[in-house]
Amino acid sequence: MENNHYEIDLIYLWVDGSDPVWQDKRNAFIGKTEEGSSTNCKGRYANNDELKYSLRSIEMYAPWIRQIFIVTDKQVPQWLDLSNPKVKIIDHTEIMPEVCLPSFNSSVIEHFLYKIPGLSERFLFANDDMFLNKPVLPSTFYAEDGLPIIRITYSRLRDWFLMFKKRFLGIPLKNYVQIVRNSAKLVEKRFGNYYNVKPHHNIDAYLKSDCQHVEEMFNDEISKTLSNHMRQANDIQRSLYTFVAIAEKRCHLIEVTQKTSFRFHIQNIKHYDKLKRYDPVFFCMNDSEYANDDDRKRVKEFLSKRFSKKSQFEK
Repeated sequence: MENNHYEIDLIYLWVDGSDPVWQDKRNAFIGKTEEGSSTNCKGRYANNDELKYSLRSIEMYAPWIRQIFIVTDKQVPQWLDLSNPKVKIIDHTEIMPEVCLPSFNSSVIEHFLYKIPGLSERFLFANDDMFLNKPVLPSTFYAEDGLPIIRITYSRLRDWFLMFKKRFLGIPLKNYVQIVRNSAKLVEKRFGNYYNVKPHHNIDAYLKSDCQHVEEMFNDEISKTLSNHMRQANDIQRSLYTFVAIAEKRCHLIEVTQKTSFRFHIQNIKHYDKLKRYDPVFFCMNDSEYANDDDRKRVKEFLSKRFSKKSQFEK
């Protein structure tokens, strides 16, 4: 029997990096107008209307979503129909303490998502560059016992390889890798198990009560990162919630492949053919310091064709 009796909401983080007011605010923190690092490159904040097309994919393939919350920093997509009762803008100030603000650090923002007023106990989280490619059901994300289904990829030799590169080749860990390791190390210290897995980079399922439980468990450690307005090496990635759920056996693990969840690097033209060949349930159009404006233009053209039908969320 399909467990559609659960109310399930969806949360997005969204930013329009082309907004000059937002740019001035960010530049005041970094002291410069351009940076090519993975933590603060143009691709980190570029707006190619991915959110519009992601919402189209949700309407096509997950119309059972109850409420959609878009978490922003005093911004609203110009195409968004705010009169639609199913979608609501949540400003950072509504859920985050003053010590965090302004925040350009998604790792910090994500610790406060469960505090969105009116959020359902079961909720999904997505970045705006994440899309559904096929119909999904509540049971895609939650088992019959109500616990979340967590999608991961095992990285049996990945940690060893990364540490080899760092120690012997002098290649530092990228910020994302480092902050996931931070989360895994905290859970290892608490529970005695180090989970050498990589969360799939797409829509994830959570329990609001579990998020509160984990925040209380690691309050001291999380509190030390709240004033990290930009991404820092000591950030604690939201995989912390995943690793605790695994340790406490409060989830169901599924190992995914690229045929299930495909992370598309937009500068790699070959990935368009791979996406068609794999035909996954989920895919992510990942922007980065390696992409340029031609790559971003290509993405927008692709998404406008793949999700051509205007959704109820647009004016």
